[in-house]
Amino acid sequence: MSTGKRKKTTIDFDLRQLEIFRSVVELQSFSRAAEKVFLAQASVSERIATLESLVGTKLLDRLGRQVVPTKAGEVLYKHSVLLLDMKETATMEMEDFLGLKRGEVRMGGSTIPGEYILPRIIGSFHERFPGISVTITISDTSDIERRVIEGHLEIGVIGSKSSNRVLLVKEMWKDELVLAVPGDHPWAGRDEVPTEEIVRQPFILREIGSGTLKMTGEYLDRVIPGGIDSLHTVARFGSSTAVKEGIKAGVGISILSIRAIETELAAGVLKSVKVKGIDMSRSFYVIRDRRRIASPACRAMLDFLTDASVNERKECVKS
Repeated sequence: MSTGKRKKTTIDFDLRQLEIFRSVVELQSFSRAAEKVFLAQASVSERIATLESLVGTKLLDRLGRQVVPTKAGEVLYKHSVLLLDMKETATMEMEDFLGLKRGEVRMGGSTIPGEYILPRIIGSFHERFPGISVTITISDTSDIERRVIEGHLEIGVIGSKSSNRVLLVKEMWKDELVLAVPGDHPWAGRDEVPTEEIVRQPFILREIGSGTLKMTGEYLDRVIPGGIDSLHTVARFGSSTAVKEGIKAGVGISILSIRAIETELAAGVLKSVKVKGIDMSRSFYVIRDRRRIASPACRAMLDFLTDASVNERKECVKS
């Protein structure tokens, strides 16, 4: 009979695991939690499984489409909230002590978010974090994606959803694509036009690599035989501003973000027309390389962008 002391079983976990677990419990979904913590859904599931293995019991149950904590999960969730709140408080105090609210964020935006969304947000960001400078590169979606992957930019905001697995992708702002025509165009007084009329008009397209071009092609491929290739394309321009000027000059019509032509619509210089049979809505996405650790300044910007998108959605609901 052994007289030695029985070895005590220890339960161990780290704060990142608790952060993921807390997000799953609060959002009641692995997929929504994955978006919040900037991980793939499979990675979230794997980390929860590891946490359950370390704790030695099941923490979550699936009830239909919802995920709910078990009794053990409820206990761990209560302590997770306290521990993560303590971590956040400690982090903020240490950052203030060490002066980490100073630095630079290198970010990029495709044309529409880079020219019509980010400047306003960065102005508000600077008021809150005056010690952090922000450098913005504006290019097309594919170029911004490449620069983030290569490490030249910490954050990108792009006009179509990336499928590159090294990127964390989070949906942010909503947008609508509309047919833009001159104010004196025969279609200017119409609410919508059928697709068969569009192919007979001179058309201006964005350059290859543009998120707007990609989404335009996806929508038109559904309703026009031959898709975007069947358009009477007379010019391709590298920015929405250039496309707008081309429309004003009578070069052709085009499909643009409603955000890009708000000023021209208000002045009556351009008119927006819907394409019959399709709702050309899309989203803008924030991307970051999952292989790199975000700097404190980068994390501050990511949080600020998330808050800005949430506030915009709330305003849209009110209006």
